[in-house]
Amino acid sequence: MSQNTFSTKGLTKVYGEGRSAVHALRGVDLDIPEGEIVVLLGPSGSGKSTLLNIIGGLDHATKGDAFFQDQNLSQMTDKQLTFYRRDHVGFVFQFYNLMPSLTARENVELVTEIARDPMDPDEALAMVGLRDRVDHFPAQLSGGEQQRVAIARAVAKQPTVLFCDEPTGALHSTTGRAVLNVLKDVNEKLGATVLIVTHAASQAAMADRVIHFADGNVREIVVNKTKLSPEEINW
Repeated sequence: MSQNTFSTKGLTKVYGEGRSAVHALRGVDLDIPEGEIVVLLGPSGSGKSTLLNIIGGLDHATKGDAFFQDQNLSQMTDKQLTFYRRDHVGFVFQFYNLMPSLTARENVELVTEIARDPMDPDEALAMVGLRDRVDHFPAQLSGGEQQRVAIARAVAKQPTVLFCDEPTGALHSTTGRAVLNVLKDVNEKLGATVLIVTHAASQAAMADRVIHFADGNVREIVVNKTKLSPEEINW
């Protein structure tokens, strides 16, 4: 039986106090099995990115517990969370956060120099289809290529889980599908659990599991019996 990569129990996040308090998560109970592609779907402000930040070790819950395998992230110190992110987590964001003065290879090397069991940077770039672009600077790459460098940087540490926050939000359909194909390959070849935060409902069709968020709660969880390939997704 597959174990869970993440489990949350009564996970709550409140920003601010009193009348101005914002309840970003309202007691979320959730299990995310290992090795799946999971889409977190919902409008802006529904709580999906807040959940990603907490289970990604970037933020603390106000109340409740968030487990990575058998480790309670909610009880970790900031130093322990830093080691957790370093050893287990890869992040891909909507905006690529590449260093403009470094080549694609050098951007990936930023991670491989501190990772515990890194992939060769050229191998990571080849995995995302950029074997011939390793010596190019970000300004010499298209938006889709820059996002693929960002994915290569994230996967080069061979993470247990890959968090993607609106990874195709700044891309057009053809480039966006190419990026989703890369995420699918990472899931299949590395066995990483891939979590994709998006408001684009069509992308849910490629996931093993779709978690619908609304008003800080999980509204519905749908398990896809038949998945579409990224090429089949309506944009």
